[in-house]
Amino acid sequence: MHFLQVVNWISLLILCASAFYFYRTSQISPFLLNMAQESSNSIYDFTVKDIQGNDVNLSQYRGKVLLIVNVASQCGLTQSNYKELNVLYEKYKNQGFEILAFPCNQFAAQEPGSNEEIQETVCTRFKAEFPIFDKVEVNGKNAAPIYRFLKSQKGGIFGDGIKWNFTKFLVNKEGKVVDRYAPTTSPLKIEKDIQNLLQSA
Repeated sequence: MHFLQVVNWISLLILCASAFYFYRTSQISPFLLNMAQESSNSIYDFTVKDIQGNDVNLSQYRGKVLLIVNVASQCGLTQSNYKELNVLYEKYKNQGFEILAFPCNQFAAQEPGSNEEIQETVCTRFKAEFPIFDKVEVNGKNAAPIYRFLKSQKGGIFGDGIKWNFTKFLVNKEGKVVDRYAPTTSPLKIEKDIQNLLQSA
């Protein structure tokens, strides 16, 4: 009888230890995830999906100057931003400049379409030739890792969160975020900054 009591106590201890272990790991996992994101040194550490759902390792843009933008098709800023982004891309694409556009529907639901519909709109209506990626969230718990990183590198005036469509991040040839621009900043007003980075060694 004494032996059975000992076995029961041991079983209970094992059960408690197991419950504690799973509780601790469930609490630590988000922390470890954040640590991994914070330890990223450049955008080259990230893999994203293109508009067709294919993996794209951003290290393929190593050595290029990048402008990363969260875009929307039905925003009051859409027409002017796409027009000026197209001008910049056409002017500097052969000099080592790329624009990476990430559709986002978090702001007044102004990018509601599927990836296929977004691609059709961007290519036919706005004549964009630069890369368009998978629709993402840029704020909140489901924010894409690349956007968590961008915001951690360059916060906004009233906090790190993305405020609206067409927030822009400028990235140098080493994959470092060097500047952030408000949605209302015209792409052409960024041209001088782009030129300076393209001319740097």
